[in-house]
Amino acid sequence: MSASYIVRYEGECTDPDAFRAYYAREHAQLLKQFPGIQALTLFTPAQSNDPFAVNAGDAFFMAQMTFRDIGSLDFALRSEARAHARDDADNFPRFKGLVEHQAMIRNDIF
Repeated sequence: MSASYIVRYEGECTDPDAFRAYYAREHAQLLKQFPGIQALTLFTPAQSNDPFAVNAGDAFFMAQMTFRDIGSLDFALRSEARAHARDDADNFPRFKGLVEHQAMIRNDIF
């Protein structure tokens, strides 16, 4: 089982498209330097027509970084590359809201 580090952005952004473009173009280059990172997947909201009542999320952006295991993820979180990525958050287009970071074990069933 691999490990993922998921970052979820919920709130108000003056320019969500510019935020997502900056993340994909600039910030991703810093994340690529994390030791042991295997993949970066970015998520943007999409409209769907779920016929069931659900509690729809309100995130305007999510990022998932994948690592071989939790030890590799922990090592990356303590790296100099992580410190540089954290500093880069000051360069993002203006955002006000909640940012959640969560490590998860990934168990692919199918």
